Order: sequence, then C-alpha cells, then structure tokens
Amino acid sequence: MTVEYNVLMENNTKVMRAITEKDQQDCFSIRIEVFVEEQGVPSEEELDELDETSFHAIARINTYPVGTGRLIPEGNNNGRIGRMAVRKDYRRFGIGGLILTYLEEIALNEGITRITLDAQEYVKQFYSDHGYHVQGDVFLEVGIPHVTMVKIIN
Repeated sequence: MTVEYNVLMENNTKVMRAITEKDQQDCFSIRIEVFVEEQGVPSEEELDELDETSFHAIARINTYPVGTGRLIPEGNNNGRIGRMAVRKDYRRFGIGGLILTYLEEIALNEGITRITLDAQEYVKQFYSDHGYHVQGDVFLEVGIPHVTMVKIIN
C-alpha cells in the first residue's frame, strides 16, 4: 500500500517528500554543499547506502531547494532522522523546523513512535526546542562533536 504524504507549507516554503530523481539530486546537492563544502565532511562519508531505504524530505522556497533531511525506518517502531541540512543563507527562518515536523509526520504514518538522531552539538538546542532529549555523552563523528537525542511521538 502506498501512503500519500501531505505537503507542509508555511509562507513561501513548501516541504514535501523527495520522490523524483530531481528531488533526490537536490537533496544530495544541499547535503554536499552544507556537510562537505562548508563543514569539511569527507564526500565519501556523506552519501551512503541508507539513502536508498530512507524517506527524504525537500524544502523549497518557490521552486528553489533550500533544505533537506531523511528518515530511516529501523523496525520495532523505531526510526532515525539524519542528514538535516539547510543552505547557509536560509538558516534561522524556521525551515529546519518545518523539515523536522514533516519527517515526524512521515514517521507517524509509518508506525514509528520513537525517533533517534545524532545532532551536531552546536544545534542540540534546536532539537531540544522540538522535544528531543539528550541521551548519552558527546562523541565525535567525522571529527565533529555530536550528541544522541531521542523523542517519543504519537
């Protein structure tokens, strides 16, 4: 059974599931720009085999792609959100929150009620503001301090 996911809109920003090849390429381009070019993550670490089984969200202002994120179903009502990225000039306008809300909506529709994510430490407040709680200590991932965070949704 195929589930249709709603489009989330606020002002000129539209968040939707990245289904087409163009949508997915836009997601990957944003991730390369933010993580590889801006933060120095090795390009071979950024795109991975989990992209094939993930739900990808794309945020656009009018038709211009500005942000992305993915949800990985992990079984037993668990899911993992990751690869959240918003282009530099579009940060602090609520786009990341829209993407996160959209991915949580997909999670609920897929029967996922517990979401885990590994947040870069400098943005953990963003996730806390959206109901996520720190679990464990700070760790390094690709040389960047991260913290695991969890949220129960229903």
